Amino acid sequence: MATVTASLPLRAAARAGPAPSRAPPSDAAFFPGRPWQRGLAARGRPREPAGWFRAEALSGGGGGGPPRREPMAPPYNVLITGSTKGIGYALARKFLKAGDNVVICSRSAERVESVRNDLKKEFGEQHVWGTVCDVREGKDVKALVDFARDKLEYIDIWINNAGSNAYSYKPLVETSDEALIEVITTNTLGLMLCCREAINMMWKQPRGGHIFNIDGAGSDGRPTPRFAAYGATKRSVVHLTKSLQAELQMNEVNNVVVHNLSPGMVTTDLLMSGATTKQAKFFINILAETPDVVADYLVPNIREIPTNQSMKPTYIRFLTGLKAYSRIFSRIAFGARRNKYVAED
Repeated sequence: MATVTASLPLRAAARAGPAPSRAPPSDAAFFPGRPWQRGLAARGRPREPAGWFRAEALSGGGGGGPPRREPMAPPYNVLITGSTKGIGYALARKFLKAGDNVVICSRSAERVESVRNDLKKEFGEQHVWGTVCDVREGKDVKALVDFARDKLEYIDIWINNAGSNAYSYKPLVETSDEALIEVITTNTLGLMLCCREAINMMWKQPRGGHIFNIDGAGSDGRPTPRFAAYGATKRSVVHLTKSLQAELQMNEVNNVVVHNLSPGMVTTDLLMSGATTKQAKFFINILAETPDVVADYLVPNIREIPTNQSMKPTYIRFLTGLKAYSRIFSRIAFGARRNKYVAED
């Protein structure tokens, strides 16, 4: 079972009554620019904005009863950003092994084509699709949504995995403008663009959807020397997820949930490029795991959420505090995992 922490539970289903007969609104109507917030002070809750169309009503609800969200059932349609290598690729393979359909993407057309061909050979032509997407570009993310709709009609699970440290491990005062822009636009702006488009897509789906934002070092507020910008962006992931949970609750969107996903330390190229100090090598050997090991744990716990029809925000963690302290103790007491991935001085 995953270690999960629920937060900001969504409101109960919409009030009883027949579903509205009008068509779903445009994306612009999701959070309309109206002074509806005035009702917050007067009533203690936001007034429903004019023209608001409850997401739950999309599944109908005839007979005068309350409209219901269409239940999810496997196989699931899954989209993973930054999924041609590392943990994203491992997650894609694990979902495919479970029988799901997967859309992969990255900035490199060459990598997308190569990885898609390899996965097609292993899992079949009609289970994996790939496209180029630079999450820093709004037009690319919109095109990604169009691609997913064209190939699969809807997405049940969207995992925001794309991230960057610009392969730079040095003090902030020595970090170039280009590296800072790369880290911040990918990890913060890119995440926001993907969340925006995923929500706009999913709230109009009868099945709704689940969005998982992957955190990283710094998300718990601890310092990240030598990669301060990366840690700051990952700290913002947690805040963004909580804010989106609150926005969805405030607007009574009951068919879309935003979650946090924590893979811990994964032996990706990004992590291993920083194994240049004694301390870094020590903690990588003790705490890190390969992408396959992490994916083997995360994917079943991700799939369990829609399978159980849960619509509560969760925080799924691979490397819990207890597990980390246990490994550190084992290393100090018994020398466990010494030189597991990198030779220590």
